[in-house]
Amino acid sequence: MPTKEALRTAEERQLDLVEISPQAKPPVCRMMDYGKHKYEQSKKEKEAKKKQHIINVKEVKVRPNIEEHDYQVKMKNAIRFLKNGDKVKLTVMFRGREIVYTPKGKQILNRMADELTEISTLERRPKVEGRNMIMILAPKIDKQD
Repeated sequence: MPTKEALRTAEERQLDLVEISPQAKPPVCRMMDYGKHKYEQSKKEKEAKKKQHIINVKEVKVRPNIEEHDYQVKMKNAIRFLKNGDKVKLTVMFRGREIVYTPKGKQILNRMADELTEISTLERRPKVEGRNMIMILAPKIDKQD
């Protein structure tokens, strides 16, 4: 139908003529209440935003000479973060001359990664950055969806 005729018909019905797909030959238009259409679109966007989960990166810091109880507390925190769906950044902080104990720091990070293999995947291997050794773990995604 010609554009002028479509506009006239839309005005008679107190609706708006909205172009749906401008790339089509000829362009496809629809008669609708544009305000109602915008409202429904915003409603759909809000619903989609509610359903998506934002992944945060939580950090667990340890030292190279950490005691067993402190280690277990840090592990519980890491498990809690991973179960909530957040990534975990495990950091071994070296102070002063402790930087010579990088093998011990790597051993601690590998032990944590081994204990968390059931609920996490290794995203980034242990790497020294300045005075810290960093490793990142991501939560395992359930394939039940």
